[in-house]
Amino acid sequence: MHDEIVIASFYKFFHWPDYRGWQGRLRERCREAGLRGTILLAEEGINATIAGRREAVAQVTEMLRGDARLADLEIKISYHHEMPFQRMKVRLKHEIVALKVPGLDPKKRAGAYVEARDWNDLIAQEDVTVIDARNDYEVQMGSFAGALNPGTESFNELPQFLSTRLDPERHKRVAMFCTGGIRCEKATAYLLERGFGEVYHLRGGVLRYLEQVDPAESLWQGECFVFDERVTVDHSLKKGGITICDDCKAVVEAAEKRCANCGSSNFL
Repeated sequence: MHDEIVIASFYKFFHWPDYRGWQGRLRERCREAGLRGTILLAEEGINATIAGRREAVAQVTEMLRGDARLADLEIKISYHHEMPFQRMKVRLKHEIVALKVPGLDPKKRAGAYVEARDWNDLIAQEDVTVIDARNDYEVQMGSFAGALNPGTESFNELPQFLSTRLDPERHKRVAMFCTGGIRCEKATAYLLERGFGEVYHLRGGVLRYLEQVDPAESLWQGECFVFDERVTVDHSLKKGGITICDDCKAVVEAAEKRCANCGSSNFL
């Protein structure tokens, strides 16, 4: 039996010139439905994670899918026994995920999607360079074995790593992944702009992989950081057992009283 709270994550890149007009409507609908979470709106699309009762989440996602531009919106679902957000935010942004590369448009050109069931075969190939597009503290909590860690503190630092560490003449095939798919979709667009030939990304990100791939066949190691009060989820998409020290960013067991690295008791 599933837990009471449904957590829905979704995004889509599309041309949305009237995005500002959606802010008030979405905020009102979400608050009426008792939802909490964050929805980011921009001219390039939507990026959101919302949580609440199943019926309430369905009301909002059906409202969005009622717009023809969002009819094919893909939604990733997980569950928790309590609300993982403090409030509901609907914000207007310049980018729904900030890579800060002017003129980059994933709607026109991005890497090829790889379904979760095909991911293991792809990253096992010796000529494929696998890159974790997430931040360093996320990688420390879990990743695919052998994936390169760019060591970034924020997503907009990734282009520096990609431009200095990767060469389209040497790295002929590149596969990228992130939590839900949005970061690597934009990052693959950046690589294609720089002349890389074969660029792939995991459709639906790690969350879709954990949902669809049997743990016995999984190549994922550790837990997956999520941007809510659960902090991490395990392979069954339940709340994990590790967290982050808010002072030094070291990974710690959630049950610990103090960080072994710096002695702080301030955890996420």
